[in-house]
Amino acid sequence: MKKIRNIHPGEVLQEEFLVPLELSAYKLSKDIGIPQTRISQILKGNRRVTADTALRLSKYFGTTAKFWLGLQDDFDIEEEKKTKSKEFDSIEQFHSNAA
Repeated sequence: MKKIRNIHPGEVLQEEFLVPLELSAYKLSKDIGIPQTRISQILKGNRRVTADTALRLSKYFGTTAKFWLGLQDDFDIEEEKKTKSKEFDSIEQFHSNAA
């Protein structure tokens, strides 16, 4: 089975919002009141979407903050699984002896 690559929220922001709406990172950053470098770093996958940014994006695009944070959480979980899979595989599940 082919594994789907992990998609950063910045790619979703770029491809699903900025491109179709013909919106620049500069305009977005000015409209939501954050530095353009923050948006640029998110778009490049070099920065996380924080709660603050998620709230601003949700207000601007009419989504929810949980949408943006969910994308970030999914990305983070997949990255951790990939980088620490051997360590996680060595953990045994807890089984209670209580009846």
